[in-house]
Amino acid sequence: MQYMLLIYNCDRPGPGDPRFPESLAAVNAFADECRRRGAFVAGLPLQGEHTATTVAVREGKTLITDGPFPETHEHLGGAYVLDCATLDEALELAALCPMAANGTIEVRPIAGVPGLDHRAPSGV
Repeated sequence: MQYMLLIYNCDRPGPGDPRFPESLAAVNAFADECRRRGAFVAGLPLQGEHTATTVAVREGKTLITDGPFPETHEHLGGAYVLDCATLDEALELAALCPMAANGTIEVRPIAGVPGLDHRAPSGV
């Protein structure tokens, strides 16, 4: 089953920060461990929430707002998609994720929806 590991409230050092190489090495080691286990599907870091644009459609009108939805106290920093044999394996890998040390990792099964085609086009 596939699981999404949603990474919240994790401020990581960026390029130019002296801690960046060590941080990047830890993240790459985690992805390598997921690959070694055959669980890695994708890793998706996000730019900061200040780059977000929120879209909603109400009564047929599109509302576009700069920034994330304002009522949240958490920010989503990225996600991994893992293909794990069990929830326990997904939870074990979430605990190994270096972002769990200063943020939180929400583990959620990916829903299978009959008839939904969410595959990327070939060549992407």
